[in-house]
Amino acid sequence: MKIVVIGGTGLIGSQVVTNLRSAGHEVLAASPNTGVNAVTGEGLADALQGAGIVIDVANAPSFAEDVAMDFFVRAGRNLAAAEEAAGVTHHVALSVVGTELLLDSDYFRAKLAQEELIASAGVPWTLVRATQFFEFVGTIAGAAIIDGVARVTSASIQPIASADVAAKVAEAALAPPRNGMIEIAGPERLPMVELVKRHFDGIGETRDVITDDTAPYFGVLLEDRWLTPTGDAWLSKRRYSDWLAAQPKRVT
Repeated sequence: MKIVVIGGTGLIGSQVVTNLRSAGHEVLAASPNTGVNAVTGEGLADALQGAGIVIDVANAPSFAEDVAMDFFVRAGRNLAAAEEAAGVTHHVALSVVGTELLLDSDYFRAKLAQEELIASAGVPWTLVRATQFFEFVGTIAGAAIIDGVARVTSASIQPIASADVAAKVAEAALAPPRNGMIEIAGPERLPMVELVKRHFDGIGETRDVITDDTAPYFGVLLEDRWLTPTGDAWLSKRRYSDWLAAQPKRVT
């Protein structure tokens, strides 16, 4: 069965493609740089011809106001129409744990709109909600720096390696559609301020990191458990400190 991965050349998508191909599946890595643009619709019908499964792991190019909403809504509508025409039997999409709680953010309002489009499109579906990736922790840490000091909330976070996300997305795609959501997360729940300290320690950067519960997370003031899974989530085994220690050292 042909599987199309929208966003198939990105961080998650490229790993999903590799995992599925290694298991012997026919996989098309679809992205604008391979001639398939879900937002404009360019190349979409041809890409989905003969496909049984579509996996959408594409992400908006910016958190800026209206950019994410335009991206996810246009792509969602185009995908729904193209999948119906092609006879796709399973749509799998990657989203974010806590999306419905983070609606002060334009980005998360857009992700919720994407989720609602998927659920109402009529194509059998599975939504995989993941916590923040290990690869994103550096961005979180950098965004927290004000006048040389990282000011970070003590709200909980439970990050996960992108490799583990990709593996679970591929697994979900090969399973029967849930017409519902699964949550996945890393094994450690800890205050975000502690995670940021581990990041700077791990990369050998001396940086003052202080707890500040008025510090926003990309425009959102967090409650304690908004970024952590609820209920029966799947938890990976890979810990952030071990993952960070295995990364190539920065050249200074």
